[in-house]
Amino acid sequence: MNLRVSPKSIDQLRNRLGVRSIVIIGLMGAGKTTVGRRLAERLRLAFIDADAEIEKAAGQTIAEIFAQHGEPYFRDGERKVIARLLRSGPQVLATGGGAYMSEETRKAVKEGAISVWLKAPLPLLMKRVRRRSHRPLLQAADPEEVMRGLMEKRYPVYSEADIAIETRDVPHNIIVNDVINALIGYVCGNECSNEEAGKA
Repeated sequence: MNLRVSPKSIDQLRNRLGVRSIVIIGLMGAGKTTVGRRLAERLRLAFIDADAEIEKAAGQTIAEIFAQHGEPYFRDGERKVIARLLRSGPQVLATGGGAYMSEETRKAVKEGAISVWLKAPLPLLMKRVRRRSHRPLLQAADPEEVMRGLMEKRYPVYSEADIAIETRDVPHNIIVNDVINALIGYVCGNECSNEEAGKA
């Protein structure tokens, strides 16, 4: 059941966040940017897309960075950009699929943010990523096999996130509500009231 969220409980959540950011993690296609943008709007916070900030800092697209400099170079820049962004919270920060694999980034997120993993099944991820062709890691003969390998490698690390949300093929606003309710439970416990909880 997807519970509505009262304005009062959102205000309480914002107060409890303090200067902490909400960091959205997950594989490409999980909906990090779309859900993150709508979450930020609901919580009246700034939305930042880490990939867009990396491209702005480098003056190149991520595909160009990968092609010209390689993945290790990109990951180093990604780590530095995310560390800088985390110092300017509170905000909703959507990260690239590999960002949370950095131990240094995980530590920084743990110290200054609440991490939310959007966990999506393989068929849904493939349905979404096939709509766009700019994913450097999927430029392979068998993109689905690549994605399956990424899931096996990354999901155990993603499981360290503070909150995990099972995403599915439903309107994004439903997932946003799931995230907000999970955040309220994580940040407030039973101390935040949700006047509309239980209403359809």
